[in-house]
Amino acid sequence: MKYTVLFLLFLSSLAIAQELNCRVEVNYQNLPVNNRELLTDFAGVIENYMNTTRFTNVDWGQKIDCSLSIFFTGASSDVDYSAQIVIVSQRPIYKSTKNSPILTVNDGQWQFKYQKGQALYPNQTTFDPLTSFLDYYANIIIGMDSDTFEPAGGTPYFKRAQDIVNLGSNSGSSLGWQSSSATYSRWGLVNDILSATYSFFRNSIFDYHYGIDVFSQNKQLGQPKIESLVNVLWVMYEKLGSINSVYVRTFFDAKHGELIDYLSDYPDPEIFSKLKKIDPPHSSKYDAVMP
Repeated sequence: MKYTVLFLLFLSSLAIAQELNCRVEVNYQNLPVNNRELLTDFAGVIENYMNTTRFTNVDWGQKIDCSLSIFFTGASSDVDYSAQIVIVSQRPIYKSTKNSPILTVNDGQWQFKYQKGQALYPNQTTFDPLTSFLDYYANIIIGMDSDTFEPAGGTPYFKRAQDIVNLGSNSGSSLGWQSSSATYSRWGLVNDILSATYSFFRNSIFDYHYGIDVFSQNKQLGQPKIESLVNVLWVMYEKLGSINSVYVRTFFDAKHGELIDYLSDYPDPEIFSKLKKIDPPHSSKYDAVMP
């Protein structure tokens, strides 16, 4: 609460708008020519849906910059498609021209129907493989952004995302909507976020971004805030022996480069030894900056 005062003047000056500023790119080179022709309007339709739908019931401020990169992987008919999608979002750093990466997700399990010229409408009570998928990620993007400005501020949006997961799993669609041993699943991400197991880590997200925001003005205050989140995870690692969490992996997929940038000269070089154990997929990146 004490740190949110820092942003009040900044946020109050922003115009009320839809929540997302979303850029959509589509690659359908793996599809037959006929299907490519049927998808010529797809990117524009998806972009319009993401940017004109109100996903919250609050007066939103600055739109969240995000992008969807959609790679079509197959078509079983003129309307049935499978795709892989990379979702990225970021938020501005206070009093800076830089942005902080918030979300980087590669979801390879999307199957849906789309007919050229189709109008898309949000529906919170009925599952649709196309719009429910978009609604899920819109709420994840908004929730993760909100957590950086207020401790657990994204809870209402994560709960909506969880409701969508439940609709999806009850629809008979297991592709990403149900519990899975896969490295990534939509079910796993939102359930980890809302789990009490990771609540201490999640509540540290706000302090971490406060550290990012003040770093350029007060490094002595900002850097320990950033380091503190690593130690939260280190305590968890020492207790459990490993951290097998879609949420934590997703955090590091977005943040490992930022952590290196802001902690490269941290007085305790052991910080990167800890990161190597907490975040094995990016250990080579940490090795590169270790003394």
